[in-house]
Amino acid sequence: MAGWKQLEVHTEDQTPHKWSVSLSEETFRGFFANGSPTVHKIFGDGSLFSPLLFGKFFDPSDAFPLWDFESDVLLSSLRSSGKTSIDWFQTDDAYVLKADLPGAGNSTVQVYVENGKIMEISGQWKPQRDQSKAKDWRSGHWWEPGFVRRLELPEDVDWRETEAYVSNDMFLEVRIPKSTSDSGTPGNGTMTKNSA
Repeated sequence: MAGWKQLEVHTEDQTPHKWSVSLSEETFRGFFANGSPTVHKIFGDGSLFSPLLFGKFFDPSDAFPLWDFESDVLLSSLRSSGKTSIDWFQTDDAYVLKADLPGAGNSTVQVYVENGKIMEISGQWKPQRDQSKAKDWRSGHWWEPGFVRRLELPEDVDWRETEAYVSNDMFLEVRIPKSTSDSGTPGNGTMTKNSA
């Protein structure tokens, strides 16, 4: 993929309880109403990280079964207004997610696959104010300096072969191959592939 940089897809997360503070609809509306232009780019209409992406409020730190729905149907109102920059689909051999990363650079984007069941795309848009108070920026009010979308993986995937790429620091593509046989038990560590 010319012009694309491959991201590491991690399978071991050192902060398993990082989303312990959920985002309620009321909290989000207050946060968004008083937010900066960066907040509006990251969490606004059509963003992968918007809690309102799917037509009603859904905390992005909760897993969503994305590939159970057709993107044309779920995002029809956003597409008709030209407000979305996300798409997902499946081919004969893979599940694919494409999305803009507004306001985020590729150095902040992280992709995790948890136990072969949940894919988490997260990042940070500004440094933590006081790193000594928390082990991880996502363990506090994660939505203030960061963004996340957690997605349920379909059952027929070879999650160990997941690939994630960014282009121009602003566009993400994730490919999760379909399984050709039983993929066994979850592993740990970091997966990378050299792209040609």
